[in-house]
Amino acid sequence: MSQSDLLGLAAGICTTIAFVPQVWMVWRSRSAKDISLGMYCIFVTGVVLWFVYGFVIHDLPVIVANGVTLLLAGAVLLMKLRFDKVARRLEAEMARLTANVADTFEADRAP
Repeated sequence: MSQSDLLGLAAGICTTIAFVPQVWMVWRSRSAKDISLGMYCIFVTGVVLWFVYGFVIHDLPVIVANGVTLLLAGAVLLMKLRFDKVARRLEAEMARLTANVADTFEADRAP
């Protein structure tokens, strides 16, 4: 492996492991509300394109770095979609329960 390949792998490792804390925090908190869905959709699309480009030019550092980044960023994107859906359901249920409680109090106060 050439020195330029090693440099590319080192750069890929650094930029890829930068996603590990984000994946861990979203997984642990079960919340991705502060993560931009649009940004992650565009980013994951870009990583897919880099990954394909690595195969086209037969460049192992580009393939490996972007393959791992795709897994990590894709995981954040999927958790964003899933946890936001769950949060919306919980918010709707809380609104329904709050309305029921308010209706119950109103009914109890009526003569």
